[in-house]
Amino acid sequence: MKMNFKLSVILSNSSQRIILRSKSSFVPKHAPVQLSDAKTLERFIQEHKKILVLTGAGISTESGIPDYRSADVGLYARSKNRPVIYQQFISKPEIRLRYWARNYIGWPRFSSMLPNYAHTFLKKLEDKNKLVHIITQNVDNLHTKAGSKNVLELHGTAYIVHCLECDYSTHRHQFQYILSNLNPQVTISKLFSVRPDGDVELTPEQIGGFNIPKCPKCKGNLLIPYIVFFGDNIPKNRVQKVNSFVEDCDSLLVMGSSLFVYSGYRIVLETKSLNKPVAIVNIGPTRADDCVDIKIEAKFGDILPLIHF
Repeated sequence: MKMNFKLSVILSNSSQRIILRSKSSFVPKHAPVQLSDAKTLERFIQEHKKILVLTGAGISTESGIPDYRSADVGLYARSKNRPVIYQQFISKPEIRLRYWARNYIGWPRFSSMLPNYAHTFLKKLEDKNKLVHIITQNVDNLHTKAGSKNVLELHGTAYIVHCLECDYSTHRHQFQYILSNLNPQVTISKLFSVRPDGDVELTPEQIGGFNIPKCPKCKGNLLIPYIVFFGDNIPKNRVQKVNSFVEDCDSLLVMGSSLFVYSGYRIVLETKSLNKPVAIVNIGPTRADDCVDIKIEAKFGDILPLIHF
């Protein structure tokens, strides 16, 4: 079965439109930045020398990658489809086929995304020796692209593919080449609206006929991105690193996370349990609004240019 993914394709269901959206369309509605908020954030950054930063999907929306939960523009507001659950991925071949077909189409655009002002702002903080570390819940590699060195990818990275049945691993770009050789019938364009984890919405008809490889080393069927899927656990050594960062920091700055996922929320709770100040910058409510010292709602591209340190 031949699959052609043309630039003009717009599916009948509006939630499944896969044409390109502008970068700004993924930023939630927000009020103009308040100068008082900028001063508050500036003072927080100036007063602390060992800031631990936690970033979520909201920091990448200005790069053109949607988040999950923002009203009107987040993935859950625009689509009924939900991220793949880990147990489904490893137990159901049809789920793996769907995942890799969608990821293959989305990869060229997802991997071409560039850091925005927030990512470069954190790189400057790092250069000024203001940061202990950046912990990111994102898998988009944008902090590294911005030049930040001390980055812990809490939920892994979309840029590595590995086998669950042996020690094989490869870069995602190389895996794209492997998929391309197996699927010469598929036409790819970068003009697709990607999801937070890098794939796109496709119909069953579009997925039919797609081919995925076996592991080149053990011939197994469980090739998977180096990502902590929903329903999976964060590796213990990664959790231990987070704990050490919390111990070492003098404050926590949360940027672009609703903290709905407990792995991020736990970092806030542990920091507060040590009586260290926590500031949040996020458009929309978060799980920790009632227990932090500072909560600011602002677009990063509006507020961060006003900050001096």
